[in-house]
This record gives sequence, C-alpha cells and structure tokens, in this order.
Amino acid sequence: MLSSHKTLRAWFFAQPILLLCLTALFWAGNTIAGRLAIDQVSPLAVVFLRWVAVSGIMVALYGRQVRAEWPILKRHLPVMVLMGVFGYTAFNALFYIAAHKTTALNLGIIQGSMPMFVLLGALVILRTPIRAVQACGVLLTMSGVAFIASQGDLSRLAGLEINPGDALMILACLLYSLYAVLLRKRPAVSGMVFFTVLSVIAAIVSVPVFAVELVQGTQQWPTPKGWLVVAYISIFPSFLSQIFFMRGVELIGPGRAGVFINLVPIFSSFLAVVLLGEPFHFYHAAALVLVLMGIALSERKAKQRATTPASASERG
Repeated sequence: MLSSHKTLRAWFFAQPILLLCLTALFWAGNTIAGRLAIDQVSPLAVVFLRWVAVSGIMVALYGRQVRAEWPILKRHLPVMVLMGVFGYTAFNALFYIAAHKTTALNLGIIQGSMPMFVLLGALVILRTPIRAVQACGVLLTMSGVAFIASQGDLSRLAGLEINPGDALMILACLLYSLYAVLLRKRPAVSGMVFFTVLSVIAAIVSVPVFAVELVQGTQQWPTPKGWLVVAYISIFPSFLSQIFFMRGVELIGPGRAGVFINLVPIFSSFLAVVLLGEPFHFYHAAALVLVLMGIALSERKAKQRATTPASASERG
C-alpha cells in the first residue's frame, strides 16, 4: 500500500498540465470563497486567519531552511516587507472587501488582467519598455476591465459610475503589480523559503489590519461555514497552489507555465455561474474575450521571459 501511494504521488508530481490546471482552478476558487464569506466571516478576519494559518504551515515545513538561508534573506528584508505588504496583506484585504461589493464573475475577470498591470508597473517603476504588440495587448485588456467596471456601458465611466467593489479590485491589482515588479529584487533563495518569509510578514502585518475591524466593531469571527471558507483559502489557493505551480515551472519552464494562469478568469466565470448562480451577461463575455486576447497578444513573443510568470508563482 505504501509503495503504491509513493508511485501515485510520483506520477501526480510528474504531470505539469494537471498541476498547473489545478493551480488555476484553486486560484479561481478564491473568488468564490470571497463571496461565500459574506455574513460568515468579516473580510479582514479572513486575511488575518489565512496568513496565520499559512505561515504556521510554512514555518513548520521550511523553518529550518529559512534559518539556514537567513544571512541572505536579512539583506533583502526591507524589500521583502514591502512585497509582503503590497502583494499579500493589502492585495488580499482589498480582494475580500471587494468580494462583499461585486460579483465573483467581476472579481475573476478583473483579476485575469493582472499581467497587464504588472507590465504597466514595470514600465513606470523600472522603465522597462513596452513593445508595440504589448501596447496593443494592454489596450485590449484594459478595455475589458473598463467593460466590466461600466457593466457594458462605457458612458458610465464619464460620470464615474463604477461599482465600488470593481474599483477596489482594480486598486488591488495595482498594488499587486508593485509587488510583482519588486520580485526583480527577490533574494537568491528557494521559492518555498521565499514564500515562507513573505507569509510570516503578511501574518504580522495583518494584525494591525485586523485591528481596524475590531476598532470599528465590524469584526466577525467565522461561523462553521466561515471556518470552511477560511480552511479552503488557506489550504488550496494559498498553500497547495504554490507547490503545484513551482513544480510545474520546474517541469516545463516559467514561460509555458505562466500561460496557464490565463485559465483563472475562465475558471472563475464558470464557477461563479455554476456554484453561485450569478448571471452571465454579454458584457462579461466581451470583457473576458478582450482580457484573454490582450494577454495572449502581449505574451506571444515573450513566453520565455520570467516577469509575469514569476509574479504569478507567488500570488497571494
């Protein structure tokens, strides 16, 4: 029995397509979990409990390796603190607050535009040039985001009639792009050690963030259903997806692995309709097509570059 278990495990971790599809599915499931958390657990409590749980698991598994590589890590600690704040705590806080104000469909499609926000962040902060084909991709993707934010009526943008949840999700993507750009300065340590340290930073920073809810009196500890939501978020999109994605990158390389992240908005849309019964309007379809076309266009000649895949591999 033990031998067959090891054989199955070895087979499973040798299947890059399966691993990467599961990664995208788990990340898409995070949009559903955000909606299911409504009235079951408050948004900032989710952030706090998520990172406490994840950091506990990671320290238990990789704490010894962190101590061994600490001389390298401590030299990069200021940058890593910024990365933990922007990419993990702040992004997740805005994500789960947005989930209370907009649909899982909108969350998934806007989140799918994240590679374009990263591209723009690299242009602004690192002065990384954008080629003409990438610029076209950015325009297509941002058109899709505008379609979602205006619910298919672009005239609403002129009057700033934007759903607050969609606006928060766009802001979350902007903050995540700062984190992704800072990945250029990540220390030369293993991916899991790097993730362990960032998860600990995120857990620490989430304490004062969670205190905001306590002071405002809006804090809600999880109900039984809320604990299931927190457990899913902690185990699947936070923990297993990291392992699966890194193994996928190891097997087929970052360029090819990064393409699978484009499945997130597709899976999110499907799950939102099937599990939550959310209506799928024409503007959702149009936005989804524009976002995916934009990403495909921008990555067509850049699949071997690690910028976008690297950011995806550390997604919070």
